[in-house]
Amino acid sequence: MTQTRRCFPESFKREAVDQMLAGEPLRHVAETQDIAESLLGKWKRQFEQQGDGESAELRRLRQQLAQVAMVRDVLKKALAIFSQPAKLSSAPLRR
Repeated sequence: MTQTRRCFPESFKREAVDQMLAGEPLRHVAETQDIAESLLGKWKRQFEQQGDGESAELRRLRQQLAQVAMVRDVLKKALAIFSQPAKLSSAPLRR
């Protein structure tokens, strides 16, 4: 007798992993959802790997923000320097 492979919707997987991350023991979640413990562990690893991609983008965006902030600060200082009135020297001009 052959068993058919069960397909679980993404929302079901996410809910099961969220229960586990909320503190429920893996074994308890697997039993209540009627799935294998190894499958639940696999789903958890998959969702964690997806999070790594998000954290890489977050890290990239933070670096970009720091660079933009540095450029902004330089421009603020330049504006402050160039907006000061010009100092006139009292020395006569040579011709």
